Amino acid sequence: MKHILLLCSLFLGVGSLRAQPRSPMQTYIDEIRKQYAPDGRVALFRVEADANGTLRGKTNLPEARQALLKKLDAARVAYTDSIQLLPAEALGEQIYGVVTISVANLRSQPRHAAELATQALLGMTLKVLDKDGGWYLVQTPDHYISWLDWGGFQRLTEAEFAVWQNREKIMVLAPYTFSYEQPDAASQLVSDLVAGNQLALLATGEDFFHVQSPDGRTAYVARQDARPYQEWLASLAISEEKLVGTAKRMMGLPYLWGGTSYKGVDCSGFTKTIYYLNGWVLPRDASQQVHTGELLDTADGFSNLRPGDLLFFGTQATTDTPEKVTHVGMWIGNQEFIHASGKVRVSSMDPAAPNYDEFEKNRFLRAKRLLGNAKGILNAEF
Repeated sequence: MKHILLLCSLFLGVGSLRAQPRSPMQTYIDEIRKQYAPDGRVALFRVEADANGTLRGKTNLPEARQALLKKLDAARVAYTDSIQLLPAEALGEQIYGVVTISVANLRSQPRHAAELATQALLGMTLKVLDKDGGWYLVQTPDHYISWLDWGGFQRLTEAEFAVWQNREKIMVLAPYTFSYEQPDAASQLVSDLVAGNQLALLATGEDFFHVQSPDGRTAYVARQDARPYQEWLASLAISEEKLVGTAKRMMGLPYLWGGTSYKGVDCSGFTKTIYYLNGWVLPRDASQQVHTGELLDTADGFSNLRPGDLLFFGTQATTDTPEKVTHVGMWIGNQEFIHASGKVRVSSMDPAAPNYDEFEKNRFLRAKRLLGNAKGILNAEF
């Protein structure tokens, strides 16, 4: 149940700035923001104008900054440009990163007490945009922007990042497992691991892979728990059956707001993880995932649905308020869908079924099909 309110608090002070009377220049700023960064979760355009016509703030969209300045010039509006382009100069050349722990928790603000925005898995690549003390503003492969503390990832230069990208890797497929100092499960643990983690492959033994983390630590991972990444990628053949099988392997996982891993999932983190482990990267939140795939006809019920289709729930639009998509689940057939609500569980749309979910049925909005329709889906660039 992640939605657009998440990043409203990402940068402090915006609310107080907007509480001031709007300057004529602000109209142009808002137009550019709406055009280039309508979703603040995946694009950053935090720009304001003070009473003296000085443009202040930050953006990771140089094209948006240029468009704003061009618009102001055309309107003959005097201004002073103090907009900071990201990545920030304070980062130097280390504007890339790779996650170094099994599951990194990314926050909506640069502090541990802030809301959990999303998670990133070991080996996942990041763009680094800004820093605040020991916290870094990063962008994940699904373009989500949030804060990660220094202990969760390794910062890299472009050259170092390219080296990591080109290394042979393994993909962890076991829901939970560990890496060890020696090729022996009785030896000292190096790290815990979850499905979706990636490590660089050094050598393949009879029972263990010899691997290396992005921060240089070496370890051993049981071969039964992982697979060479390229071999796994080549074997992918996403299907209804595989999606349902992946989803059911997560039955009973606890609900965790912001979770996208076997350590806990929210509703969209659950559907995202299902598809991720089958080679597709979906947008992060339910209100973003609803824009993917093909709209299905559910006017007469759910007979047109196939396993793997996504169901979206929330509040219908009214004359005064827009629609709000606040929940998502996945259809598995037999009038049932699987979703993260309290925990990962199966609910039914059939009033006669013991697991009938009247609450969700009453707030059902629409269903979308991703299989056979990759519109709006990011491919498997992990």
